[in-house]
This record gives sequence, C-alpha cells and structure tokens, in this order.
Amino acid sequence: MTDIYDEVQINKIIELYKKNRERDRKKYQKKKDDPDFIQKNRARAKAHYEAHYKDTKKENYIKNQDFIKAKSLFYYYRRTNRIDEYKSKFPDKVDLMESYGFVVASGSG
Repeated sequence: MTDIYDEVQINKIIELYKKNRERDRKKYQKKKDDPDFIQKNRARAKAHYEAHYKDTKKENYIKNQDFIKAKSLFYYYRRTNRIDEYKSKFPDKVDLMESYGFVVASGSG
C-alpha cells in the first residue's frame, strides 16, 4: 500500500484530514447552540429513528416481552431477598429466563 504514496504524500494527506476535522469541529461548535439548528437536527434524528429503528425496536420488544417481564419480576424478588420464593412461585418464568441464558441463582446479587 505504501508503494502508491511516499512518506511526504502520506503526511500531507493526514495533515489535510486533521485540518478538515478541526474546521468541521469549530463550525459545529459555533452553530450547535442555534435554536434553528437544534430544531432541524432533532427533526432529522427523529425521522431517521422512525425510518430505520422504530419498527425494529417494537418487534424486538414484542418478541421478548415475556422475558422482560419475568426479568423485571425477578429483580423485584431479588431486591427484597426472596429469590427462593420467586423460584417456587414461578417455575415457568425461571425456565424461560434460563432458556435465554439468564442465571437465576439463590443468594444476594
């Protein structure tokens, strides 16, 4: 790869990159507090989220809903030091959690 560029050209490219990054950083620092920029940036970010991630996150939550609820309930029982009671009351939830690789162990956590 170094056959294409010699050391001087590589250093020049690196310096140009650093200058561009510094210029862009200064430009952003100037306009980041502008209310118009903030509004446009939030709108852009929201549109990106809705276009690419909203449905994915929702599907993932629906798919793992039982596990999330079982884990939340487990954390409640662990916080109140009643893990053995959780295991005896909800063996199906313990099996579900273990199928996801979540270890339900007695003792303080």
